[in-house]
Amino acid sequence: MKRVFFVLFVGVILPTNCFAVENSLKLPKIDRRPDPINWVRGELNSLPKYNHESNNAFQVDLRCYNLSRLDLSNSIDDLQYATFDDRTIWPAPEHMPKEFDWKRVMEMGKNPGLGIRKLHEKGITGRGVGIAILDQPLLVDHVEYTERLRLYEEINIQSGKKSQMHGPGVASIAVGRTLGVAPEADLYYIAKWNGDYKGRNFTWNFTYLAQGVHRILEINEQLPKDRKIRVISMSVGWGPSQKGYKEITEAAQKAKEAGMLVICSSTDEIHGFRFHGLGRPPLANPDDFNSYKPGSWWAKMFYDGNPFHSGMNSLLIPMDSRTTASHTGTNEYVFYRHGGWSWSIPYIAGVYALAAQVEPNITPERFWALAMKTGRTIELENKERKIAFGPILDSAKIIEKLKKGELSNSKAIKAELEKYNIDL
Repeated sequence: MKRVFFVLFVGVILPTNCFAVENSLKLPKIDRRPDPINWVRGELNSLPKYNHESNNAFQVDLRCYNLSRLDLSNSIDDLQYATFDDRTIWPAPEHMPKEFDWKRVMEMGKNPGLGIRKLHEKGITGRGVGIAILDQPLLVDHVEYTERLRLYEEINIQSGKKSQMHGPGVASIAVGRTLGVAPEADLYYIAKWNGDYKGRNFTWNFTYLAQGVHRILEINEQLPKDRKIRVISMSVGWGPSQKGYKEITEAAQKAKEAGMLVICSSTDEIHGFRFHGLGRPPLANPDDFNSYKPGSWWAKMFYDGNPFHSGMNSLLIPMDSRTTASHTGTNEYVFYRHGGWSWSIPYIAGVYALAAQVEPNITPERFWALAMKTGRTIELENKERKIAFGPILDSAKIIEKLKKGELSNSKAIKAELEKYNIDL
């Protein structure tokens, strides 16, 4: 929904989570440690029913519920769409469907899939590469990423605000030690709200996000040459009608000009790159490309032939059925049956970190061209008709082609991207 190194500087061996930087920035820099959420939801009297026609991703939301009094032995049709966490209390085994093993579902959800762990076994872990994430308040000390966290700052966050579910999710998908795509990448995290609250009313204001991007650029100028931030991950998008649109668009453009991949829901506007999120049944093998299909929230539109949701010219990235760090405790986890682009975005950031470790001179354009060229295409069936579905991100192939020097000049990159209507 992954460590030990020392840096010798002026005759001093620094701790594993420190390294020397230029000017006055000292790392790690952790400005605050938001508290976990102590979420208690009590007992459920019945299991929620899953409606395939609904767009609600949390229809069968069992997080922090006590289900111990329920008999769920005939509830497999609903449980296969369940979201749950380490605080969910389950019925005794004899009152559970034999087809549903929640422990196995949780463990399989930790696997980034698509061959990522085999790259880790070869030492391709993102080591030495910086990932910046701008998102909600983070549970800083979660075991999945606390050792990777180099900086935590806040913008427009109320004093004493507790951690939120989104932050631990995106951070652990990017750099989590057991579930992340790039488990040894450096994490720079700025927490912010993308707007203003007046009571319960929220108004979008992307000037805060723009401030965060500028701060990342400022930080990056002070980092050693071999420890730079190479990618910014922001699980949000923006439009012309929203306050701060000009500011965040200009900030993202400056990050692009600085050589960074800016991956967010507006990446099409920034780089011209398009992506979409993949679905996976909870017990399907995450490493098998044939386990995947359109993500849950757009699957119906895909099968109905909606051209925007055809996946054409979009890089397809895992999204559904992911286990992430939870905001409820520093060693607690949550399984999200349904995801969104929020989970795909840090995944892409992690893969870019792997590529940058292997080829420090990688550019966003070369990375995307290779990803589109090497992506896998599978066949799906719809109403007795076979449909080509792809390209699905194949990180191992990207690494292989990088090592061989493929698409190493701008002319070849441009020609490849033009095949997918991406104009540089």
